[in-house]
Amino acid sequence: MQHAVGAPLPPPQGPGNGPWTHQAQHSGHPGQAGPPPPSVAPVPQPQAPPRVPMPPSPENTGHVQLPPGGPVPLPAPPAEPGTGAATLAVLLIGPAGAGKTTVAKLWAGRRRVPTAHVSLDDVREWVCSGFADPQAGWNDHSEAQYRLARRTCGFAARNFLANGISCILDDAVFPDRPVVGLGGWKRHVGPGLLPVVLLPGLEVVLERNAARSGNRRLSDEEVARIHGRMAGWYGSGLPIIDNSTYDVETTARVLDDVLARSIASPPVW
Repeated sequence: MQHAVGAPLPPPQGPGNGPWTHQAQHSGHPGQAGPPPPSVAPVPQPQAPPRVPMPPSPENTGHVQLPPGGPVPLPAPPAEPGTGAATLAVLLIGPAGAGKTTVAKLWAGRRRVPTAHVSLDDVREWVCSGFADPQAGWNDHSEAQYRLARRTCGFAARNFLANGISCILDDAVFPDRPVVGLGGWKRHVGPGLLPVVLLPGLEVVLERNAARSGNRRLSDEEVARIHGRMAGWYGSGLPIIDNSTYDVETTARVLDDVLARSIASPPVW
């Protein structure tokens, strides 16, 4: 029988027959196996000691050991006007449309010392699939996500402060819910937290809310209801800023002055 002439087939890719395997040549006719090698007892090899994982080197990985977070103590009074270089934990309270996030971000950005801004609404919206939008109806699901966001913000604030970075948080905390409001923030951050209420007039809040978009824009009825509940902060002993006639820069400057007074004479809450 005639066979087609061509290149010989490659050896099978089995153990010891890979392309990077060196094979010994034996004498004999091509295609015939050489004599089997003599049987040799395996030589016992010393066992290597178990490897102990080493911590990453800061020089090689950039790994930095962070100090543990803890309850935030009251800051020492600054030696200059305003808050100066004091390390602070601030909670800016106010209704939707009060300008909390805008003012907090500007105040944090204008300080001469490292300062972080953490917005509760931003943290809530980290949830993508399954986000519980309170505008679709307040229920146990949305309540749970609010509480989770507050704990997350408090944990972040404590970590910032443990590393010498001040932190300002903003949230719509209601005076008629002290356990999950100020009480919750005090548990999450510590007794050194300085709360300040930002409460402009209802007309101003409605106007600012109307300029919003997405799920942060509320109905006029909801804004009026929230604003009415926020009025309960009057008489609470917390500092209140009515920024109805202030621009953002003026409000941030007033906030710094109010915080300096709070450091010197902390509010009872």
